[in-house]
This record gives sequence, C-alpha cells and structure tokens, in this order.
Amino acid sequence: MATWAIGDIQGCFDEFKALLRAIDFRPDRDRLWLVGDLVNRGPQSLETLRFVRALGDGAITLLGNHDLHLLAVAAGHGRLKRGDTLDDVLAAPDRGALLDWLRARPLFHYDAGLGMAMVHAALAPGWDLATAAARGAEVQAALAGDADGYFAHMYGDTPHRWEDTLHGWRRLRVITDYLTRVRFCRPDGTYEMRAKGPPGTQPQGYLPWYALPGRASAGTPIVFGHWSSIGLVDGHDVYALDTGCVWGRQLSALCLEDRRWVSVDCSAHGPAGGD
Repeated sequence: MATWAIGDIQGCFDEFKALLRAIDFRPDRDRLWLVGDLVNRGPQSLETLRFVRALGDGAITLLGNHDLHLLAVAAGHGRLKRGDTLDDVLAAPDRGALLDWLRARPLFHYDAGLGMAMVHAALAPGWDLATAAARGAEVQAALAGDADGYFAHMYGDTPHRWEDTLHGWRRLRVITDYLTRVRFCRPDGTYEMRAKGPPGTQPQGYLPWYALPGRASAGTPIVFGHWSSIGLVDGHDVYALDTGCVWGRQLSALCLEDRRWVSVDCSAHGPAGGD
C-alpha cells in the first residue's frame, strides 16, 4: 500500500488519469491525499469531481479556494469569473449530490500513523497541528450548519491576521483565508493576499508562511498546494505540490511513505499566472 499526495488538479482530468497510471495507483491497495482545488480553469471539472467522489475512503480531499468558489456560486453568493470552467458542474443532473459531497470535505488533515499533515494553502504562524485541526473543524461545522450564511460572509477585506478573540463570520473568514488562500505572512501572522509570485516578489516584511521563524507547526511534515509559482518545494518540513498543471507545466504526486516524486507533463488550459 502506498499513500500519494497530489497537487491541484483544477479540472485537468486527463492529466490526473495519466498521473494515476504513472504511479500505478490501485484503489483497492493505495490511498490518495488531494490538496484541494479539484475544479476550475481546466476543462473537466465535472469528470474530476465524479471520479474522486467515487473513490470513497480511497481519497482524502481538502477544500481549496476554487472548490469554495464553486460552492459559493452554486449557493448564489458568488459570480462566475472570466476563465472559470464550472458550467458543466452547475448544469449537471447530479449537481446536488456532487456539491453536497464537496461541501463536506475538510480543510485540514493530519495522519498520526504517517506523521504528516495536509492543508490547501497555509497555517497561521501561531497554530500548532491540533489548533489547525480545531480551526478547520469550525469552518466544517459552519458548512454543515449555516452554509448559506457562511458563503454570504466568506469574502471580505478584513481582518488580515488571526486573533483568538475573533468571533462570528470574521473569525471564520480569517480561518478560511489561512487554510485556502494565504501565501505570505509577517511574523505576527498578518497576511498579504495580493502577492502570488515566488519568494522574493513579496512586499517587504513578509515571508512564505512556511519559512516564518518560530512557526508553531514546524517539525511535522506538511503537504500543501495552491502556490503554482513556486513549483516543487522540499524543505522547511513542507512539501509544495502545485506544479501548475492547468498552466501547462506538470501535475505532481509525492509518495508519503518514501518521499518519492512522480510528475506528468500537462498542456495549458488557461492563461498563465492565475490563482
């Protein structure tokens, strides 16, 4: 049995199937960790959702920012953007079942046996793994309870830093930002949402979230996606998996048992440099 963590698929279903062949994935034997962003920008979001849902317990899938965007649009609290490729999902006869399944996905995962964790984007610098799991569970509870209220308040300009005293929708918004959107932070946890390039392109005073000194989650390997401009990263106890498949680069997998990388080449489906 092998456990493979795979980067952002974003509707690139043909490339996803090619990668599964390259790693000799067998659902009766192996397991997948999918870092989120199953959908959008690529041409086959619907096929990707159907396939992963059918894997059942064979795949642990996180919510990414594009997955949340799809859910927000479906709930009437978001608009399709230029370059979105979500119409097939929204018009599908099994739309309800697929969106219900997607909305129930977690935002953070930790496996004690493997000694590894997974997040789509980032952790706040003061969050250890137990805290990250608890914060992610708060968002899951909102999605299972008042999903309409959650999506109505998910987007916003403030606040841009975690504080334990945050409450209500502002608290959930900041948790969502860290787990699904953040790349750069200051040491106090203040995050910058506009900087999307590789390290060295961020505003002064900011660092990649995983390189912050004194990060509470350091010491346990964490796999993440979301950041296509940095490619593969293997250091700081983190493994970055988004190698920009939807932008014509590669789709990559990491075997969590032996840290072996496997990648397949991809053809571009959208304009380079997207989020």
